[in-house]
Amino acid sequence: MTRKIRISERLLVVGYGLILFFMIVQDWVPLGKLNDIQAIAAEKSTSELLFVTLSGVIQIALLMGLVLLFIGKRYPLWAKLWLLIHPACLFAGVLFAWWIPYLFGVGAEEKVDSYVRMFGDTHSFLPVMNGIVPNTLHTFFHVTLAICILLTIYIFCTNRREVLS
Repeated sequence: MTRKIRISERLLVVGYGLILFFMIVQDWVPLGKLNDIQAIAAEKSTSELLFVTLSGVIQIALLMGLVLLFIGKRYPLWAKLWLLIHPACLFAGVLFAWWIPYLFGVGAEEKVDSYVRMFGDTHSFLPVMNGIVPNTLHTFFHVTLAICILLTIYIFCTNRREVLS
């Protein structure tokens, strides 16, 4: 059976590829004003950074692997559920770690000092609110994750059953 790979599926793979790249480099490779690896290393131990990096890479690689396994074919229900629920849980984590404290101040007090030390010298285009601001690199990651979730929903809502002949 030949695969009919749609543009939306290709975009989903590109999106997860960008997130995977982000996960690998964010705390390890200097990217100018986009990150401050010295500040992060001063705040987090090497073992903490390795754990965060590996857990993020494994999660995104799993999602990407599932997409690549079924790309251009019908996704089974279990794969659809995994590809919707897992990224939604990651996005919930993003909301609670960054956007809820930033926008509403909930939990911001506990994060301000650490976030300022790790991300205070990085580029951001948003104004500081409640003592913190999501930097440009994290904002790009968060938006890309949201786009991947929306693409997944689109793919599953428009996945037409093909008649086998």
